[in-house]
Amino acid sequence: MSLIDPQNRLCYNSRTMSQDGITPNKAHALRALQMALLGVIGQVGCLTLVIILVALVAGLWLDNQFQTRSLFTLILVITSIPITLYLMVRVVLSFAPRIQKLSEKAAGVDLQEELQGGEHRPEEVKEN
Repeated sequence: MSLIDPQNRLCYNSRTMSQDGITPNKAHALRALQMALLGVIGQVGCLTLVIILVALVAGLWLDNQFQTRSLFTLILVITSIPITLYLMVRVVLSFAPRIQKLSEKAAGVDLQEELQGGEHRPEEVKEN
């Protein structure tokens, strides 16, 4: 089968390639990478929201119990910020290997080629 039809337009095989030139396996890997990134973003966002809301509610409750203005609320909300940042980093680092593997698969990079460093060029021998 010719890749160029009689009207000189480029054709493609719909089973092996889409119109934009991405193979189905590569498209699937790209979709998996996007879903993994969305999952990480969603987890980090929900984690941040939960921690700050818990700090806020606990602070308001403590302020109400001890008849203080907003002392406990401010302390707990401000303390929740570094805790949230630390947990964000931990979540992202726990997903990093999976995301890296998916991005390599989506980019079509063969890890063996990368480890071999491309083609082998013998070193020149200098004669003295």
